[in-house]
Amino acid sequence: MCGAAGALRPTVDRVLTQMTDSNSGLSDAVKTALAGRCPHCGASTLFETLIAFAPKCRACGLDFTQFNVGDGPAAFLILIIGAVVTGLAIWVELAAQPAWWVHALLWIPLTLIGTVYSLRFGKALLFVQEYRHQAHEGKLVRPD
Repeated sequence: MCGAAGALRPTVDRVLTQMTDSNSGLSDAVKTALAGRCPHCGASTLFETLIAFAPKCRACGLDFTQFNVGDGPAAFLILIIGAVVTGLAIWVELAAQPAWWVHALLWIPLTLIGTVYSLRFGKALLFVQEYRHQAHEGKLVRPD
C-alpha cells in the first residue's frame, strides 16, 4: 500500500485489536459506567452529584477535568427518549383515551427520570471510553 491508505493501516489494525480484545471489551466499559466508577482505580467516585462529574477521583486522584464529554450524550439521549415517550403517549391515547391529567402523570415523570438516568449512564460511558482510548483534543500539524 502507498499514500494515506498505507499510513492508516497500523491505526486500523490497532483499533480492531482493541475491539476484539476480551480484556478491554465494551461490557467492562458498560459495567464501569453503570456503577459510576473511576476508570483508573474502580472506586465509585466518578459523579459528584446526580449527573455532574467530580473534579477528581477521591481514591486515586485522577483529574477528571482533563476529559471533555460535551453535550453529545444529552442531545442524543433526549431525542431518543422523546421519540419513545411520544410513541407511548400516542399508543395510550389511541388505546384508552385517558384524561389529559393521566398523560401528565405518566409522561412527565417518565421523561424526567429516563432522561436523568440515561444521561448519567451515557456521560459515564463516553467518559470511560475517552479514558481507555486516551482520547484528546485534535491538533493540526503543519507540514514542513
